[in-house]
This record gives sequence, C-alpha cells and structure tokens, in this order.
Amino acid sequence: MNMFESKKIDRKIGPKFGDEDNNGVINQFKPKLYEDQINFDRMRMYRLNRVREQLEKNNIGACILFDPINIRYATDTRNMAVFSFHLMTRYVFIPVNGPVTLFEYPKCEHIYENNCTIDEVREVLSWDHFSWGNKVYDQAVEWSKIIDDLMKQYSSENNNLAIDVCDPAGINALNDNYNYKITNAQKFLEIARSIKSEDEIICMKAAVKTAEKGISLMHESLQAGMTEEELWSILHKTNIENGGEWFETRLLNSGPKTNPWFQECSNRIIQKGEIVAFDTDMVGPYGYCADISRTFVEGRKLSNYQKKIHSLAYENVKYNAELIKPELSFREFAEKAWKLPENCFDNHYPCQIHGVGMSDEWPFIAYPDKDYTNGDYSGIFKENMVICVESYIGEEDGNEGAKLEDQYLVTKNGLDKLSSLPLDLI
Repeated sequence: MNMFESKKIDRKIGPKFGDEDNNGVINQFKPKLYEDQINFDRMRMYRLNRVREQLEKNNIGACILFDPINIRYATDTRNMAVFSFHLMTRYVFIPVNGPVTLFEYPKCEHIYENNCTIDEVREVLSWDHFSWGNKVYDQAVEWSKIIDDLMKQYSSENNNLAIDVCDPAGINALNDNYNYKITNAQKFLEIARSIKSEDEIICMKAAVKTAEKGISLMHESLQAGMTEEELWSILHKTNIENGGEWFETRLLNSGPKTNPWFQECSNRIIQKGEIVAFDTDMVGPYGYCADISRTFVEGRKLSNYQKKIHSLAYENVKYNAELIKPELSFREFAEKAWKLPENCFDNHYPCQIHGVGMSDEWPFIAYPDKDYTNGDYSGIFKENMVICVESYIGEEDGNEGAKLEDQYLVTKNGLDKLSSLPLDLI
C-alpha cells in the first residue's frame, strides 16, 4: 500500500510526526517521545570523554577545536554555527587532564550556564581580517600567548598540540614563538565521533523522523508548475519548525538536471512526468544529520526508463546493505559490493558508504581502482557506527538519473535501518 493512500495529509498543517500506525504511516509528531529518552548530560560526557580518549591514546597533550561541528560534539555548545565556519569567532581548548575552556563570541558567555562539559567561558580573542584588518598577525601572537599559558598550566609535560582548522596566522604565531608539535586534530575527532552512544542514536532517530516528515510533505505537494526551490523549501521549513538547524547542500533536481548528479536546486519549473531526485544532507534536531535520498516522479507514474534506473538504484542500496556487519573490513566490502552497469560507472557517486553523525563523517568507502589506492580501505565496520548506503544511477548518455540513500545503525546482527519511508516511495 502506498503510505499516502491510508491517510490524507492536510497541506496547511501537514502530518504531525513521531508516532506510526501498523503500516508505518507517520501520523503524530511528539518530540518528547524522543527528548524524554535522551540523557543529555550522559551524552555530553560520553562525547567529551571520547575526544579525550583519542588524545591520550595518541599522546596529545591538548586540542584546540575551531570547527563548529567538532565544538558541538565535544561540548554540546552552539552559537552562530554557519557564521563560525568562515570566521574564527569561537574555539575550545581541551586538555587531556584539566578544565575545558570555551572562547566565545563577545557578550555570549551567559548562554552556557550549567553545561557539564564547560569549566570556563572566556571572551574570544580572534584574528580574522574581517575584525582586525592589517593587525591579523599581531592578534594571532596575542592568541598564541593565551594558548601557551594554557598549555603550561595543563599540559606542561606534553608539548603535542592538536588543532582541527586554523588560519595560517595562528599556526605561524605558535611556530614562531613556541616549541609545540602541532598535529591535525581532525583524525582524532572523526574516530571519536564514529561510535555512537545510546543517546546519540535517539537523537539521530529524531533527526531522521523530522526529515521524513518533510519528505512526506514534498511527495504529497509535488506537481508540475512548481519550482525546484519551492518543493525544496518544504523540507527546510519542516526542519526549522521541529528544532533542526541547517542544510549542508542544495541537492534537489528535476528532469534533465538529475543527470549528471551534483547540480544545485534552482528556480527551474518541474514539468509533467519528470523525475525529481534529492539528498537531504539535513542537520536536524540536536545537531544530528539526516542524510537520506529519494527519487520521485511528478504524477507518480514512472516511464519504462525511469522505472529501469530507479530499480537499479534500489537494487544497489539493498545489495550493499546486506553485506555489512561488524568486523567486516572496508576492503572486503569494496571487493564484494554491487557492480555498477558499465554505462553508469563514469557517472558514479563519489562513495558507496560513508559514516554519518553530526555531518557526513568517517569512514568514506569509494569505488576502488584496481590497486585500491584511491582511498583508505584499512578499517573495519564496528557496532554502533551509523552509516549511509548510497546509490546514484545515471547512464552516460541518459537524460535522467535516480538517487537513493538510506541511513543505518550497525548492530551485532547487521544493519538496522533508521528510516521508515520506503526506498520505492514513488
């Protein structure tokens, strides 16, 4: 049964989300069904301790995190995240042993009262050109003095310092004035983030459910004459009004824009009978990502060609999902994975599998070349990883393509699908 046959959706208010009937139809949204199950302090300390365990394991005295997603993971603090992606308006200092110090945008110190991960909040000292113009390096030197003072207090016996992303002026100031061995913190954060706690998994389920509510509304609303952006806005509205945060991409396309993939959503008008494909890439409630893809068709009746490419994408996802279980190596998965049709290979998606948490995360398993030199295939799948299984089918000489993707929890028995919307919701 098509899920929309069993319940008429009120397009003014939409279906409420979070509860399902026996057919998997989403009919009531109750955020507290999720929120009441989440122990936020337990989740925060789990994540902070995961970071510290990686630092200790790799003999790192402390790390400095600038990436808003890494800061959110380690401390569960957020403030103007997208703004902070391109300006160094906030960062956090985390020693293996010692207090966590958050450097926050001016006049914002009050917003982190009673957060169990933060011991001290200081006003940020930044050195971006937007704020300081020609005084950037002078400010970076002042910043390096603060870091040196923290290292002397809390990591005096270990001068190994990990930083995720940093303007060159900051690195230069540290190198010019002090003798710290600076290493990239991203590896440690990616590995820490890859294994999810019970509370994180509940957060991810809430994000996926929110995405599914928006997808359901998109499916019901899709009709010829609307623009791609008009359809895409339904998912954005649903995310924001249910506590979500932002979208990493603008991947919704129709008709000939679906092949090749990776064309951004535009004001193109959707025509009768056209295929519409999208990838949510949605940072939803609690900062967790819902990354699922579906392909619809306007009018809900596929042509023979549309049916062919959609069926191949469906087979691709289902086949690869069946392979994965804990302790399976990435190399063995790549060797056994579903083989793309020859006339689709040059248009393939960049990866077959990737991790997901607060964004797309490690691991990233590509379509291997003959020597397996185009990626790192040395890892293994582990229980409580959350991964996405991807497929894009677009023939080299075709004028339409199909994109499907589902999000799964790795359990001891294999994969547990986090979404309830069928892949063939067309």
